[in-house]
Amino acid sequence: MPPTSRPLRKLGFLTIGLFDEADPHRGHESTLEIIELGERLGFDSAWLRQRHLQFGISSPVAVLAAASQRTSRIELGTAVIPLGWENPLRLAEDLATVDLLSGGRLNPGVSVGPPMHYDRVREALYPDTADAEDFGYERVRRLLDLVRGKPATDFSGVEGVEAARRQPQIEYSSDRVQPHSPGLGSRMWYGGGSLSSARWAGEHGMNFLTSSVVKAEGPEDAASTAPDFAEIQRSHIRAFRSRHPDGENARVSQGLVVIPTDSATPEQRARYEEYAAERTPRTASPQGPARLLFAPDLVGTSAEIAERLHAHAAFREVDEVAFALPFTFEHEDYVQILTDIATGLGPALGWHPAR
Repeated sequence: MPPTSRPLRKLGFLTIGLFDEADPHRGHESTLEIIELGERLGFDSAWLRQRHLQFGISSPVAVLAAASQRTSRIELGTAVIPLGWENPLRLAEDLATVDLLSGGRLNPGVSVGPPMHYDRVREALYPDTADAEDFGYERVRRLLDLVRGKPATDFSGVEGVEAARRQPQIEYSSDRVQPHSPGLGSRMWYGGGSLSSARWAGEHGMNFLTSSVVKAEGPEDAASTAPDFAEIQRSHIRAFRSRHPDGENARVSQGLVVIPTDSATPEQRARYEEYAAERTPRTASPQGPARLLFAPDLVGTSAEIAERLHAHAAFREVDEVAFALPFTFEHEDYVQILTDIATGLGPALGWHPAR
């Protein structure tokens, strides 16, 4: 078994937080309970994926505000907030507020691009500015500047205000986003699956989230064999670090889907294997016009998954992971999977639980 070049230092998990339309409270409560369980098991971080106009978490920052009051140690992240749906100034205010409430544990991850199905939602989202909105990297840069304390306006100072009883009051105005949370700017992550995203994130001093999806870039006939997911992901990680001020010490977190079965029931194992098998065909070749390449889901014992990860070219480049919990599984499945990751897979990768 080839050794990892970087000992696994931080172990996290990612969930989408699904719910039943008829009972959304139950799904959100389940997500909060899973985050609490993650802290008890010693995980270093818990991350929420965002969904709009679907039955998944649409407001991860609000859910993480609740999680911050039910946990004390575990880091809380978003993977990711698609900025096409957000106003950077308002989002910066929310992020700073939750970061302060959590005691400096927030790790916001963001991405760019037009909102999904933009033609169908543009009138509801941007009725007056749909054709003028910029969904590129500039939106991230604006957010970064605001989170890091750069001025949002050219005015700051004191204003006198006449109250209803005509007694003078004083309002103090700030030229930067308030509250300001020192340190949050260094915990901003970019979720990217392309070389351009990796380079941009590095050049702007962000951390880099790489998931189970990458772009198979280059001409379709560039090679006679199918693109190799792990090699492509490794090239993104190296491109990111080559542009980052911290170089080889720049933070990267990998987010593959892993499903350990050590303590699973026979029925659970069968469902997990069926789930992975149904998704395997999409990993054989790039999908769609964007040529997206998907990583296979890793199902098996902790020892089996650890062996596959040690042989994974991109995994050998990182010392942080945020393993993705499969969609549509039950709460009890997540409890079993997280428990096996914390007690079996993590230690097999050289990780030690935080306490």
